[in-house]
Amino acid sequence: MDKHAEIHVKALHKAFGDHQVLQGIDLTVYAGDVVAIVGGSGCGKTVLLNHILGQLDPDQGSIELADHNRDAAPLVDLADMDGAERDLVHQHWGMVFQRNALFSGSVYDNIALWLMEIRNMDDADILPIARRVLAAVALPDDDAFLESDAEALSGGMAKRLAVARALAMNPIVIFYDEPTTGLDPVSATQIQDLIATTHEELRPDQPPRTTVIITHDKDLLRRLEPRTVMVHEGRVFFDGPFAQFETATSPIIRPYFDQMPALHMDTQRP
Repeated sequence: MDKHAEIHVKALHKAFGDHQVLQGIDLTVYAGDVVAIVGGSGCGKTVLLNHILGQLDPDQGSIELADHNRDAAPLVDLADMDGAERDLVHQHWGMVFQRNALFSGSVYDNIALWLMEIRNMDDADILPIARRVLAAVALPDDDAFLESDAEALSGGMAKRLAVARALAMNPIVIFYDEPTTGLDPVSATQIQDLIATTHEELRPDQPPRTTVIITHDKDLLRRLEPRTVMVHEGRVFFDGPFAQFETATSPIIRPYFDQMPALHMDTQRP
């Protein structure tokens, strides 16, 4: 491969009982990519993400991840890693969950927890990081806001905090699961712009950031113009530029593309 691969999924299969969800997924995500994974409900995109995150084990196939703890970040088979080795790889990842998954407690608590548990950092080192990432997502970085209750934030502010928490780990790869779900149009546009600026952030002497997004949000796709991967019936049906996806006349792509606004609204329901 000419470009450095961050994630390499090969012939991935997964069934739950008699229901075959993944039926031979092949996908390579390269360093610096913005990849949007799309597809109808139940197509397997979330199951694919959970395999990459190491939350599920495949029935067949393999997942290889770039190990940035080694020189030249070679690809390592996830199945060959023990829990400690997976944790080391995950130190270089950030995750923004669909429902934000904020912890109870203060804004500062949400940013600090992973830094304390994973990086063994103390408050003196965490505080400047917390201020920096809050400023990066256009949230207040004063003491009053840091001490405020995270559960009292509006939807848009909570999503920004979720992004800030991910950025605190200075991730090489950042994953977003339906990042604009539940947001009003103004907040959704702000989060779309935030994803773009986060991806493009200049980080001297560090690998380019790689962004993977699961979404039905057509506006987000038009804003980011990502490499678009459509999963259909457990396989990759389309993999290419969003401009080609948007204009495709395929009888598989066209109905899904037209239904995307309704599917996006469905994800916003409790």
